[in-house]
Amino acid sequence: METLVYRFEQGQRKLGSATQLVGVVSSGNLEVLVQTVDLQLACEIEISTAATGFGAIWQAVMHDFNQRWQLADCRIAINDMGATPAVVSLRMDQAIEACLEQVK
Repeated sequence: METLVYRFEQGQRKLGSATQLVGVVSSGNLEVLVQTVDLQLACEIEISTAATGFGAIWQAVMHDFNQRWQLADCRIAINDMGATPAVVSLRMDQAIEACLEQVK
């Protein structure tokens, strides 16, 4: 297992008090847990993955995600069992959209 942590400062979008879990950890998939916490407008993402040695790809996917959402005061935990970058992006977007639905 490998653990990767990313932090993005100066987020613009808050999710209210939403907490959301999407996905299922199984062969080739992942789960995403989104929580609202006071991080001084930052977004922290911690990834636990069974696929080691893909830090550069994870960083690119997380950077792209941050550019799309620019989240503030948000902690995201990802448990991965080898999902492709497209599935990672899909699940993360799905989790944020579900949080935004809770806020409405």
